[in-house]
Amino acid sequence: MNFEVFITAAVTGAGDTVDKHPAIPVTPQQIADAAIESAEAGAAIAHIHVRDPETGKAARDPALYRQVVERIRASKTDVIINLTAGMGGDVVFGPGETPLPLDPAGTDMVGPLERLAHVEQLLPEICTLDCGTMNFSAGDYVMTNTPSMLRAMAKRVQELGVRPELEVFDTGHLVFVKQLIKEGLLDNPVMIQLCMGIPYGAPDDPLTLMAMVNQMPPNAVFSAFSISRNQLPYVAMAALAGGNVRVGLEDNIYLGRGEFATNGQLVARAKIILEAMNVRVLGPAEVRERLHLKKRG
Repeated sequence: MNFEVFITAAVTGAGDTVDKHPAIPVTPQQIADAAIESAEAGAAIAHIHVRDPETGKAARDPALYRQVVERIRASKTDVIINLTAGMGGDVVFGPGETPLPLDPAGTDMVGPLERLAHVEQLLPEICTLDCGTMNFSAGDYVMTNTPSMLRAMAKRVQELGVRPELEVFDTGHLVFVKQLIKEGLLDNPVMIQLCMGIPYGAPDDPLTLMAMVNQMPPNAVFSAFSISRNQLPYVAMAALAGGNVRVGLEDNIYLGRGEFATNGQLVARAKIILEAMNVRVLGPAEVRERLHLKKRG
C-alpha cells in the first residue's frame, strides 16, 4: 500500500475521441487550460499530447507543444509538465495480402531523435518513452519502438536532464526497462507507468498487475492506470499495489454511466477516492523532490 500518492492527469491523448466527447481538448489553449484545471483539482503532473487544431487528429508539431507549454508556464500554475515522445512511431500496414506499401493515411514513422524535437526545444521535467513495439488495438496498426530506437531516445533524454517516464504496456517492456538500466541509460529514480487493459497489452486484472509490480526494478517509482470504466477503480488498485495514479480524458471520457467528464472532475474524483483510503495526495514540490526533477520555466 502506498499512503503518499501523486496524481498524473493525461489530458487529451492521441486517440480518436474528439467525436465521442463534446469537449476533448484540441487546441493549444484548450490543452493548456485542461492541464491547469487538472493541477487546480490536485494533479501534480500533466501528461500532454497535442492535436491538429483544425482536425482534432493526433499531431507532433513542436510549435503546438510550445504554445501549450508556454501558456502553462505563463499562468504560474505549479504543475510538472510531462510531454509525450510516443508520436512518430506509427506504422499502418496495407490490408490483407498487400501489407506493402504502408498505409500513408495512418503511418507516421520518423527517426528517434526527431521524435524528441519538442522535448529538446522545451525541456519539460518529464517525457514519456513507450518501452516496446505492440499491436495496438484492432486492424493493421503497430505502435513501433525498436530497441535501437529506444536506446537512442533514452540516451538523448538522459543528456538533456529530462526524467523519462517509461510507459510499460506488457511484461516484455518491463524486461527492456531493466536492460536500459543495466546499460546505464536510465538514472535513478527510475519512473515507470504501467499501462493496463489496453488491447493487446497486459490485461488489467489484479493478478497481472501484481505480477508486473513484483518485477519492478529496485527503488523504482511507479504509477498504474487502466482505461474506460476501469480508470477510477484503478485509482484504488494502484495505491493498494504500492503505486501512484493516472486519470484523465486520454484514457476515459466518462465520470459515470453516460456522464461526460472533464479532466478536473476525474482528478477531483481520484483525490476523493485516495483521501477516503487515508492516502495523502502529494503536490508538485514533493513529487519533484521524490523524482529528482529539474524544475523548468
